Amino acid sequence: MVSWCSRGWEVVLAALSMVLITLTLEPLWLGAQPRPAQTLRIALASDVNTLDPHMTATVGTDLSVISHIYTSLVIRAPDLSLRPAAATSWRVVSDHVWRFTLRDGITFENGERLTAQAVKWNIDRVRAPETRARIRPWFDLVDEVRVIDTRTVDIVTRTPYPALPDQLSMFFLLPPEWALKTSPAAQAMGSGPYRLREWVRDDRIVLEANPAYWGPKPAFQTVIFRAIPEASSRVAALLAGDVDVITGVAPTDFGRISANPATAVGATVSIRSAFVKFNTLRKPLDDVRVRQALNYAVDKDALVRNLLGNLTSKSNCQVLTPAYFGYNPDLRPYPYDPAKARELLQAAGLAGGFEVDYDVPTGVYLLGEVLSQAIAGQLERVGVRPRITEMPFSVYMNKYLPQRNLAPMSYLTQAWPTIDADGLLSLFEEGNQYAYWNDTTFKNLLASARSTHDRSRRLSLYKQATERMCEQAPVIFLFPQPATYGVRRTLDWKARPDDWVRAMDVQPR
Repeated sequence: MVSWCSRGWEVVLAALSMVLITLTLEPLWLGAQPRPAQTLRIALASDVNTLDPHMTATVGTDLSVISHIYTSLVIRAPDLSLRPAAATSWRVVSDHVWRFTLRDGITFENGERLTAQAVKWNIDRVRAPETRARIRPWFDLVDEVRVIDTRTVDIVTRTPYPALPDQLSMFFLLPPEWALKTSPAAQAMGSGPYRLREWVRDDRIVLEANPAYWGPKPAFQTVIFRAIPEASSRVAALLAGDVDVITGVAPTDFGRISANPATAVGATVSIRSAFVKFNTLRKPLDDVRVRQALNYAVDKDALVRNLLGNLTSKSNCQVLTPAYFGYNPDLRPYPYDPAKARELLQAAGLAGGFEVDYDVPTGVYLLGEVLSQAIAGQLERVGVRPRITEMPFSVYMNKYLPQRNLAPMSYLTQAWPTIDADGLLSLFEEGNQYAYWNDTTFKNLLASARSTHDRSRRLSLYKQATERMCEQAPVIFLFPQPATYGVRRTLDWKARPDDWVRAMDVQPR
C-alpha cells in the first residue's frame, strides 16, 4: 500500500457475479498447516489508529491488523477472489435481499457465539447515527437486517446492492455483549486466527495464535507488527534482520535489498491509483479547460520511467485499474502536450499562468513528495506555479474530510478493496465526503448503475461514467501505484495488489 496488467481479471469478474453464489471453498489459508513455531515480524508505515473494525477504513494498517483478530463474513484472497469466512455461502434472494449462511461453531475468545443475531447487531451498530461509525457509508443502502435462524441472515437493501459481498470482505465482527461493556478501540476480543497480546502505541502490536480458532492453526505462533514510518528505516530494519516483511520500498533501494543474500525485493501493480486531486469548488480549478490543461502539461511517461523505474504505466484517463469491475479499456490517456496546455489556459483567460496551492501528505505514498516536486516542475513550464506545502498525513486528512478545506491541488492515491467501480468512483460523487467535484451527469450514471444487478447494464453505465470523468478531469490522471516490498528469503510472500498485509498470506519456505 510486476504482474497485475493481465492476470486474474477473470477471477475477479467471476467473484463479482450477481447470480446465485454457493461456495464450498475454505478460506485461503485452509491448505497446508505448518506447526506454529515461528515469529513473523512485519513493518508498517504507521501505527494503527484503532482496533475497532467499525471505526476505520484504512486497509494497509488498521484493517490489516484487525483482520488477524476478528472474522469477516467473506474474505478477499491474494488473487482477488472472494472466499468464505464466517459465511459459507451467499446468494441473491431478490433484487433487494442478500442471504448469508453462517459457519457453525465460531466463538469469540469470551465464549460468545458468532451467530446471525451477532451479525445483525454489528451491522445495526454501524448504521446507528449515535455510533458515528467511520464505515457507516458502506451500509447507506441497507434498509434492514433480518435473522432467519441462528445460521441464516438476510440483508435487505433499498435498491439493488451488487457489490455488498465484496464490501463485507472489509467488515469484521465484534462480540456484541463484550463490545457493549468495553471500548473496542484499544482492546480486542476476537474470533480470528490470532489474539491481541500487547499494543505499545507507536511501536509495536504483538499477536499470538488463537488456540480456539475455528480454522487451521496459523503458520506462525507470534506476529509482531512494528511501526516504522521512514521508508529508509524499514529497509535498514529488513537488511539488519530486525523485521521479515516491509512494504513501500523506493525503487532506488531495490539494488541494496536484492544484493543482500538474505533478502528479496519486488513489486506488484496495485489497484491503487495515484493522481493529483483538484478542488473544483475553488477557482481556477472550477474551469474544465484549466483541469484539462494541467493533464496535458504533465509528462506521466517521464515520471514512470525516471522516478518509478517503469514498475507501472500511466493511467488511461481513469482512476480504475484493470482489476476493477467497470474498468473501461477503451479510454486513452491525455498525451503530453505543453502547447495544448498553454492553448487551453489562454482560452480560460490565464495566458500568463497562475499560482496555486498544492498539498502533499508526507511519509504515506510511495515517493509522493518527490513525484510532486517533479510534477510542479513540469507545470511551471506552462506557466502554472504550484506552492507545495508538505504536511503529516493526519493533518492532510483533517483538511480533506472534517475541515473540507482541501487545497486546489493535492497529491493523493485511492483504491477501494471491493474492486468494483461503484466503490472507487463514488469517492468523486457529489455528496460523498471525499468528493470535491459536483457533476450531475456523473452522479446520475452511478445512481443508475446501483439500481440493477444486470452486469451488462452496469458495465455500460460505468463506461459512460469513466468517459465523463475523463472529459471533465477532476484529477490529473497519473498511474497505478506500484506495491513494492522486501522480504526475507526464508519466507514465501509478495505484496498484494489490494493493500492487505496479512500473516495468513505468508508461509515459511
